[in-house]
Amino acid sequence: MLKEYKTVTEIYGPLMLVEGVEDAKYGHIVDIEIADGSIRHGQILQVENDKVLVQIFEGTEGINVNKSTVRFLGKPMELALSPDILGRVFNGIGIPNDNGPDIIAKKKMNINGSPINPYARDFPNEFIQTGISTIDGLNPLVRGQKLPIFSGAGLPHDDIAAQLARQATVLGKGEAFAVVFAAMGITFEAAQFFINDLTETGAIERAVMFINLANDPAIERIATPRMALTAAEYLAFEEDMHVLVVLNDMTNYCEALREISAARKEVPGRRGYPGYLYTDLATLYERAGRIKGKKGSITMVPVLTMPEDDKTHPVPDLTGYITEGQIIMSRPLHRKAVSPPVDVLPSLSRLKDKGIGEGKTREDHADMYNQLYAAYARGKEAQELATILGEAALSAEDQKYMSFANEFEAKYISQGYYENRTVEQTLDLGWQLLSVFEDNELKRIDEELIAKYMPKFRK
Repeated sequence: MLKEYKTVTEIYGPLMLVEGVEDAKYGHIVDIEIADGSIRHGQILQVENDKVLVQIFEGTEGINVNKSTVRFLGKPMELALSPDILGRVFNGIGIPNDNGPDIIAKKKMNINGSPINPYARDFPNEFIQTGISTIDGLNPLVRGQKLPIFSGAGLPHDDIAAQLARQATVLGKGEAFAVVFAAMGITFEAAQFFINDLTETGAIERAVMFINLANDPAIERIATPRMALTAAEYLAFEEDMHVLVVLNDMTNYCEALREISAARKEVPGRRGYPGYLYTDLATLYERAGRIKGKKGSITMVPVLTMPEDDKTHPVPDLTGYITEGQIIMSRPLHRKAVSPPVDVLPSLSRLKDKGIGEGKTREDHADMYNQLYAAYARGKEAQELATILGEAALSAEDQKYMSFANEFEAKYISQGYYENRTVEQTLDLGWQLLSVFEDNELKRIDEELIAKYMPKFRK
């Protein structure tokens, strides 16, 4: 028996206060029937004696306090799931918005899932090919890893997010792979770009999309990544698929969290974000991983924009504590028309050694990325010296390294958003670039590997 109340006493922002309520529980959902007969949906945010604070997903505009009926459904927010969710587009709270039929649920799951128990976790150790050289070659992504992309306003993070969703795959036969893409607080144009891009390339067939637009209520943004992760958990641990979850843009999610926190009159933390921001992000990020005894896996790539390109901003700062590395986008490279403009030197995948090598990628992979890093770092130093002193002041050796750095940026980092390179192509390209050096200069690569893989046309 559903309990109905007409005891709404106050509305402020997206929040509604209902009094005289019995047996309400945190996280349960409610329906609100307003004066014109339409229904809005909400979730219990706080319970204190008989007073209940409800957050309303569609916003509170136009609600009459005296003429509203609140219906407590006695259950948490759930997502209807079946294999049919693949190829579908949903709004931020899991309602289909692609003109397709409703999902006939094989299972319903609470969207507020739990982080994976550390004891049950299996260690990530299998390679995921993204087709992007700066990731596959230098910062490999491993099944079950959390590897965020740190970007900035005006940088092409939407393009690289779409490229990941379109190109990522697992190597090996008989491995089912899916992508769950959650967009939070994006423009209508950006949403159409993602939908069209995946549809035109056919990648939508193995993808599930949750789209929350910038003009949708902020409160809905809180639910969107939880919807996406619930769908991923179902596909990974019920349907034995390897799932890549792309969350774009986590900064918009955190802004929504700050807005709701301010409406609740909570004591603000750093830069106005709630003090529990770290905990809240961890409850999302730690739902990714591998579970012992389960075939499937969840790999996560959160995309976030750093206000003023500040890595110490709370969102990238706290994200970095929880995740296993970061891919950093570079504004100077973007100005040089390098695409995708990945800043190789500060980027890091902490699990890269676990997913590469013989039987996974290729035996020369680890030595290759160590040598490329070393040569590029030396080349960047030479570029800076040339800026200050002029190229003529550089030694012949410095000029060689500077030339290598320029070639590395033009050919290895810059590949465009629609070139899908295999990991072998990426490694072979690295050998071609290193062929300008003599064998004794390649101090980080085993001599046997140089003899086996160095191009024979080398001068």
